[in-house]
Amino acid sequence: MKLTFCLLFNLITILSFSQEKTTISKSKLQANASVSVNTNGMAPVPAFSLDKPAIMASISLAKNRFSYEPTLAYGLDLRPWFIDNWIHYKLIARHAFELRTGFNPSSYFSQYTHSEEFVWYCQRFFTFELAGMYRLSQVSSLSLLYWNDRGQETESIKGHYLGLFWDKSEINIVKKIQMNLNVHLYYINYTGKNDGLFISPKISASIRDLPFSFFFQANQAMQSNITPFPKFKCNAGVAYSL
Repeated sequence: MKLTFCLLFNLITILSFSQEKTTISKSKLQANASVSVNTNGMAPVPAFSLDKPAIMASISLAKNRFSYEPTLAYGLDLRPWFIDNWIHYKLIARHAFELRTGFNPSSYFSQYTHSEEFVWYCQRFFTFELAGMYRLSQVSSLSLLYWNDRGQETESIKGHYLGLFWDKSEINIVKKIQMNLNVHLYYINYTGKNDGLFISPKISASIRDLPFSFFFQANQAMQSNITPFPKFKCNAGVAYSL
């Protein structure tokens, strides 16, 4: 499996060098942020979820080829769920194609009962990423991501994630309402029989010149050895962009 991933990305890299020159130039720091409230907290890998309402806050700081993208996720009771700290570097940055690598030291929080008391437990993960994105047009793109997740605690899961994304933005519904469509097809192979092929479409809608957007996301297992077989999940929410 690892050899297949390497060969695929090497082929994409070689082909990209025959394209136009890099679009990266020295620029000022770019900063963006968003906060969302949703009904069924889905993780970046939608097969894993909080299964109750969640609040998620994300920040993006980018300069030249580097970017830092932390995410904080909490339940509505303000108990922590996970913390991501993605650091990305663009190996190739062209108008039609980008190839990046990334590293994410993250933390996931859970609780268990000990002597009739709730105990919070934190599991640390190191995730390594290789991702390629090809722009099909000004408003659509196709992306391929590979993650290698390494749980740092003895009982933490380890494994691989491979995701294929198709994005379509700026779909005009009426004069001032736009929709974005994302289809996420992904395969996971983690320790503890956490394997499977899933599909997760997401639709979001926003009103022009307003910072609010509404979204609906679903997740369905197509094939899996997880017992019991993963149920259909859906998630809806509202996001505010700064």
